[in-house]
Amino acid sequence: MVYGKKFLIWDLDDTLYLRTPEWADMLDTVMAEALVWDLKVPMSVEEAKQKVTESYTVYRNGGEIFYRDYGVNPADLFYAYNKLSNTTYTNNEQWQKIADDFQFAYDNLLEKIEKVPAEQYIFTASDRYASEKILKHIGLYDFFKDRFYSVEDFGVYKKNESAEVYVQFCKKIGADPRDCVFVDDSYSNLEFAKEVGMTTVRIYYKNNSAKDKTYIDFAFKGAEAFLDEIISSDVRKVAAQ
Repeated sequence: MVYGKKFLIWDLDDTLYLRTPEWADMLDTVMAEALVWDLKVPMSVEEAKQKVTESYTVYRNGGEIFYRDYGVNPADLFYAYNKLSNTTYTNNEQWQKIADDFQFAYDNLLEKIEKVPAEQYIFTASDRYASEKILKHIGLYDFFKDRFYSVEDFGVYKKNESAEVYVQFCKKIGADPRDCVFVDDSYSNLEFAKEVGMTTVRIYYKNNSAKDKTYIDFAFKGAEAFLDEIISSDVRKVAAQ
């Protein structure tokens, strides 16, 4: 168990792995192109990209400013962005090179994941196709292939719309929310997870501003620091028995 809980639920992007600046820039470009080309947001791709970056910085969600200020439907952006990004990911050599660059930073991640004393799942706001690609790059696909879910599996397109999707997720995996640890980088996602009774862990890679957030139980700089803590804690418990 982790913190006395049976289930450990991971976010994927910027939680289990950190997007490199090059990777993040490419994704921001694709989202801006989807907003302007497909959804006809009235601005240039360059302007949209600036707002996507700003939105991600403020809300940990590149589309949030467009939902709030431009009336963009989250479902429309979800499908337009993923259609474009999956096409680019498959066919663009530069995109593939950027994707390949970060996989080697996670060579020992699987070894640590396998030592976690809990049932582990992934719940992501990315679509399933993109999630599978990422998991393969960081060496975790075989471990999570039958245990990862996208928001699209629940008919929603964000993880921070309401607490209900967290309730539905727990039902899907047969878990009581009170027996779950939820790990994410997004404040709003963690707030909803806490609302339904989960223990919450924030992963950050730069600055931790979670100290005044009562809905965050623990915070760690990077997924590996969290893994090291829970693995060593379990080892100490076994040794004490």
